[in-house]
Amino acid sequence: MSSLARDNLERRVRGLFDGSGVAINGPQPWDIQVGDDRFYARVLADGSLGFGDSYVDGWWNCERIDELAARLLRADIPSKLRPSVVLIKDALLARLVNRQNKSRVFRNAQAHYDIGNDLYRAMLDRRLTYSCGYWKTAASLDEAQEAKLDLVCRKIGLVAGQSVLDIGCGWGSFAKYAAEKYGARVVGVTVSEEQLKLGRELCRGLPVELRLQDYRDIKGTFDHVVSIGMAEHVGYKNYRAFFEVARRCLVDDGLFLLHTIGENTTARTTDPWIGRYIFPNSMLPSAKQLAESSEGLLVMEDWHNFGSDYDTTLMAWHRNFEAGWDGLAARYDERFRRMWRYYLLVCAGSFRSRSNQLWQIVYSKRGLPGGYASIR
Repeated sequence: MSSLARDNLERRVRGLFDGSGVAINGPQPWDIQVGDDRFYARVLADGSLGFGDSYVDGWWNCERIDELAARLLRADIPSKLRPSVVLIKDALLARLVNRQNKSRVFRNAQAHYDIGNDLYRAMLDRRLTYSCGYWKTAASLDEAQEAKLDLVCRKIGLVAGQSVLDIGCGWGSFAKYAAEKYGARVVGVTVSEEQLKLGRELCRGLPVELRLQDYRDIKGTFDHVVSIGMAEHVGYKNYRAFFEVARRCLVDDGLFLLHTIGENTTARTTDPWIGRYIFPNSMLPSAKQLAESSEGLLVMEDWHNFGSDYDTTLMAWHRNFEAGWDGLAARYDERFRRMWRYYLLVCAGSFRSRSNQLWQIVYSKRGLPGGYASIR
C-alpha cells in the first residue's frame, strides 16, 4: 500500500472518531495505539467485526478498552460505519431462518458455555452466577450475586416448600440458593452439558433437579417461574413461545420473573463480533419485543432496570479473569486471552454508556388482586 493510500485510510478512520474523545495514538488511556497499518482498511471494510478482530490479532492496543467502548457508544460511532457483508448476511439470515430453533440451541450452548468450567470458576463468583449482580449495598462480587439471587426470591414471594422452575439454570446458582436459603424445591433446565454436570455436583443433596432440556419441552406446573440471563438466547422468532411456556408452567396465582439484558431499540441480530466469537445466534430483546410477545398471556406487574450494575459486574469478572490467567494459560492461548478480555471490557463499556440495559420484569397470569408491591 502506498503511503498516500495509507494516509487516506487513516484520515477516514480518525474522522469516524470525531466527537467521541478517542484519538489514534493519543495520550489518554482510552486512546487506540495502532501497531499495524492494516487496521484502518479493516475497520472501514468490516466495521465492528474488523475492529474486534484486529484487536485480537494484535494490530492495536488500548489500556482502557472499557472506557474506549463507552466513549464510542456514547457518541454513536458504530452508526457511522457502513454495513459489512457479514452484517448484511446476518440480517438476512435472521429474517429467513429461526437461528434459535430446537435443533440449534445445543450447538449454540457448546460454543460458549461448554468451553471449560475452569474458565468460569476462575472468572465468576463462588456460586458461579453468570448474570448481572445487584450492587445496591454490595462490596464484592460474591455479595452482589447473593444480593441478586435474594432479590429474585423476594420479588416472587418465595416461601419454604414452594416449587420453582428455573429456565436457563446455568450451573444451578439460583436453584442452590433458593433451596438452601428459602427451602424451595427447584427444577432447572439448561442446554449445556458442562453446566449440567457441574451444577448437579454443586446441588447434590438438595431438593434440586437439573435437566438437559430445551425450554419448549418443559412439562408440569410450578408455584413460580424464573429465567435469569437466558432470554438473550431465545431469539425474536421464539419470544411468544417462550412466554407461552412460562404461562403454561405457572400456577394461577404464581409469579414469573424475567431477568434479561435489554436493547434500547428493536433489532433482530446481535453485534457481528459478539455473534461470531462469544454468543452465536444470540440477540438482545427490546422492551417493545417483550411487551408484544407477552401481550394477552401475562400481566406485567413490575419493571426494574439496574443496567449500570452490569458494568460493575463485568469489570469484576475481568479482574478475576486476568488474576486467574496463570492457572488458565495451559488450556487457553494468548489469542483467546485477548478475545475474552475484549469481550468483557467492550460489554462493560456498553452498559457504562447505557447502550444496553438490565431488566428484571415480574409477571402474573391475570394481575395480582390489590396489586404488586415493588421490591428493590
